[in-house]
Formats: sequence, structure tokens, C-alpha cells
Amino acid sequence: MRDIQIVIVTGLSGSGKSVAIKCFEDLGFYCVDNLPTALLPTFADLCAQASEIHRIALGLDIRDRDFPVTFPEQIRLLRQRGFSCEILFLEARDDVLIRRYSETRRKHPLAEDVPVLEGIKLEREKLAGLRELADRIIDSSDCNVHQLRAAFASWYGAPHQHKRMTLSVLSFGYKYGLPFNADLVFDVRFLPNPHFVEHLRAGTGNNPPVVEYILASQVTQDFLKHCFDFIHFLLPLYEREGKAYLTIGFGCTAGRHRSVAVANLLYQRLQSQGYHISLTHRDIEKS
Repeated sequence: MRDIQIVIVTGLSGSGKSVAIKCFEDLGFYCVDNLPTALLPTFADLCAQASEIHRIALGLDIRDRDFPVTFPEQIRLLRQRGFSCEILFLEARDDVLIRRYSETRRKHPLAEDVPVLEGIKLEREKLAGLRELADRIIDSSDCNVHQLRAAFASWYGAPHQHKRMTLSVLSFGYKYGLPFNADLVFDVRFLPNPHFVEHLRAGTGNNPPVVEYILASQVTQDFLKHCFDFIHFLLPLYEREGKAYLTIGFGCTAGRHRSVAVANLLYQRLQSQGYHISLTHRDIEKS
């Protein structure tokens, strides 16, 4: 049997199972939520035949009404076939679960015709036996989403796994509209404009004479220092909050000179700092 790591994510509704599944997905696990319990051994066998699948996270819970009864036998069969399985059980206090359901306005799966608290109590009773089978129990009552994600990453992330954000640096022209996907946008239309220098007008921010002209200004030097320091200050804070992608845009009038030059400079600086990074000049070819 090929070595495959399987984590069964289960527990009380509203305790953070969806957050866990999303985190496992980010960590490179093959994830399936709400898999019918009866399919568990068959699904594991199929995954064992796929050479590219090495780690699996499965969300199983009370949405499958037979889950509390059939799961112990299915997990026994799975381990009997040589699969390495860990059961991760999430729970939270009643008052926290009630508050979460109130905030999201979702229905508890066992509270169709009764108050949410009754559904929570019934679910606790039905899952009491499964809780005893768990390898790891997490009470998420006092954890926010970011703390939960950090905990899952520390427990299940591969030691060599790259955890830096993916960055996109973008230049654009305001005359063609703001980029819809930019998280941070810096307007550089106050910098010296090569468009008004005849021998530079036809060039772009990729051409050394244009870049030299822009950088010759003290205003440009001061801006680059403050702007890049600000970005360096923000990046670890975004990472700490679990942001996976960040797009930084620089805009000038036509997106050919100033924004291109500044975007290139930031891209060069961030390349050496371990980020997955791309560079796009959206409007450089437009007249």
C-alpha cells in the first residue's frame, strides 16, 4: 500500500470544520467535504492509485445522518487496509456556537424545527462516541479564523513548505481605468513625466534613459523610500492575517512611463525576499 496521509475532519457544526478544510487545501492536501461515510474506504483505494495524491483531508459530519453509526466501522476498515488515518475533532461551547449561527444566519443541520440550542445538544449526544475516537480535539471557542489557520498550518504543514504570499506587481494607466483586482494602488502621476520630454516620449519605463530621468528627481527618491518602506511594513502583517495573494498597482496617466519604472523597481526589490512574484504592465502597449 502506497503511503498516504489521511486526516478526517469532523466535529460539531459551526466549530470551524470549513476553515480547517480550506487550510488543508492551502497546505496541499487533496480535500473533499461532506463525503458520504459509506464511500470512505472506496475513495481511499482510488486515491492510492493516483500517484500525485499523497495527503488527503476529508470533511465528515452529521450532514450524513448515518455518519455517527457507520463511521467507526469504516475507519476500522480503512486502517485494516494499511491507511494512516488521523481523526481531527472540532468543538466549541454552546454559547459560541449559538452566536456563530446567529451571525451567519445559517441553519443547524439538526435544528430544522427546533431552536438551535436543541440541535447543538442533540449533535453533541450523537457525536459523543466519535469524540472518544479522535486523535486530536480542538476547542475553537476562543480562537478566531486566523488563529485556527495558524494552528492547522503548524501541525500539518510540511517542514519545507513555502508559506510566503503570492505577490503581483502591476502598472496601469488611469486613462484606461483602475485595475479591478488591485489590493494596494499608488498614484504616481506627481512624478516627473517623460511624456513631455521629446526624445523620451516614445520610450517606456523599461528604457534606461526614461528611468534615469524619473529617478533624477529628489521627489522620486523620497517617494520610493517612503512607498517601499510602507509596503515592506505591510507585507508581514498581511501574511500574519492569512492573506495568500496580494496585488500592488502603480498608476500614471497612460501606464507607459512612470508606473512602469516604479513597478519594475519594486519587483526587483521583492524578488530576493522569498515571495512568489509576478510583474505585469497592463497598458504599456496602448497608444
